[in-house]
Amino acid sequence: MIHEIDDALRRLVRDEALRAPGGNAGVEVVFDAPTKEWAARRNAPTVNVYLYDIREDLRRRSRGLVNDYDEHGIVRARVAPPRYVKLSYLVTAWTQRPEDEHRLLSALLLGMIRHEALPAALLTGSVAALGLPVPMTVALPPPEDRAFADVWTALGGELKPSLDVVVSAPLEAARPVPVGPPAREGLHVEVSDTGSGAGDDRVGHRVTDGGTGVRRGAG
Repeated sequence: MIHEIDDALRRLVRDEALRAPGGNAGVEVVFDAPTKEWAARRNAPTVNVYLYDIREDLRRRSRGLVNDYDEHGIVRARVAPPRYVKLSYLVTAWTQRPEDEHRLLSALLLGMIRHEALPAALLTGSVAALGLPVPMTVALPPPEDRAFADVWTALGGELKPSLDVVVSAPLEAARPVPVGPPAREGLHVEVSDTGSGAGDDRVGHRVTDGGTGVRRGAG
């Protein structure tokens, strides 16, 4: 699932954001950790989309089971709703001049912030098969328990202007729960009168599949 989101973001950055006015179609898009060693080896204009955090999006968790129907409209299994996982990316631009980096960041911001979710046309594999929206936020303030300075400190590099892109990707993690075959006969109810002292006089009621017939008999 993560690699499918990576591919969708790569295409969004490369084919839309960098080809917008002010962008640069010749910029490379990578997903490497932007460490000092990596920065020293870089020799071309680059947009780095670094995945730095993975955690469940608890606000989108649903309870209960959902029916899964076959082609005849019969329930064949029950499954838990998909879970959502937040994938947080640190998006940075790398060139020889800060002015060029700011121009790239501006193109990235304009190209991505217009989307409230990843475009469905960019989704592939298991994410596309679910047919669900994939929400995305761009440049929102980080949670209180996480600061970008801490990310750069962990990478061993210097603080650099960046965009925080968070994608909430649906994940079908639960196994289906099989169900029994559909009922082929109507409901049968037996009533026994044991309080009148007349003995165990049982009356059976059977309702047919159509619900229009009743058969009675002593048991």
